Amino acid sequence: MSNQASQALINVAEQTVTVEIPGGVNLSEIILQKIELSSFATADAAAGDVLNLEDDLEINVVAEDGSMHTWLIQAEVASATPQLANGDLNLWYKTNSDYYEPGESKDNTIWGTGNPGTFILNKLATIPFDRGNDNLAAQMITLDNGFLGSTFGAPIAAGSIFTGVFNSDNLDPKDPEAAIDFGMPFAGRPTKVQLTYSYVPGSDNQDKDGNSLPYSDMMDIYAFLEVRSGGATERLATAWLRSGEEQSDLVTVTIDFVYGELDDSFPDYMKPEDGNYVSPDSAAFILPTHITFVASSSFAGAEFAGAVGSELILDDIVMVYE
Repeated sequence: MSNQASQALINVAEQTVTVEIPGGVNLSEIILQKIELSSFATADAAAGDVLNLEDDLEINVVAEDGSMHTWLIQAEVASATPQLANGDLNLWYKTNSDYYEPGESKDNTIWGTGNPGTFILNKLATIPFDRGNDNLAAQMITLDNGFLGSTFGAPIAAGSIFTGVFNSDNLDPKDPEAAIDFGMPFAGRPTKVQLTYSYVPGSDNQDKDGNSLPYSDMMDIYAFLEVRSGGATERLATAWLRSGEEQSDLVTVTIDFVYGELDDSFPDYMKPEDGNYVSPDSAAFILPTHITFVASSSFAGAEFAGAVGSELILDDIVMVYE
């Protein structure tokens, strides 16, 4: 939906979809941006339709077998201080391949990992970590992909977690990010992100060709607030923590969001490659449409560089508003 403040909540059993819309948005002019149906199923609504969500709206779907199903679309006014769903990372569901991914279910999660890509090598670089007392976290470990991975040009797999969707149809063993659609709907202006983590880098940081590097492996944790419109993405705010310092005990930290364009005091890696930021005037007040949050046990894992054994544990991600 246009102006969506968070991921829609889908209840398959009751056939309802609940969508959060920021306050002040005209609910009678919500654009249906995407509708996903199984093969040969049809619906009486299509992408691009303008929906009136001032009251609950029914969408009728005819399944492949000819049966009719009525889905109820409900709109709720979003909080002005939204959080990331399952930010405490306590919910993990079992996939059809018998491993765990963060979220309530495949249909109701904002989180993805690189596991669908590494599972073909019988590797899982991101798993739930039990902190005790029913408190789970995400454990990300940089793994050696062995002979088969090296054959594909993928000698390691860095553990990672992100807001977004892993699309296995676009899987490319030589490009870990090709199958990832980063980002989820989000409409808040936090000043900081708070999180709990520990990190122990592996002992031998190597490039893709197995050459030892003269610096330590480093973890990466970052969040982008973005404005997406008309196929373009503009950066509104940036929060980033990259560190190779060993932190063996779990510690809670806060990272500032920097709104607007990043100046030369910030490293280039923090800046958008295309240089697209929201305008300075808009940066002072505009709401984002999406958030991209990423954490990885090896900062250059997407280029298959890192130290085998690097371990990042992440928990309790909280958006701070002041």
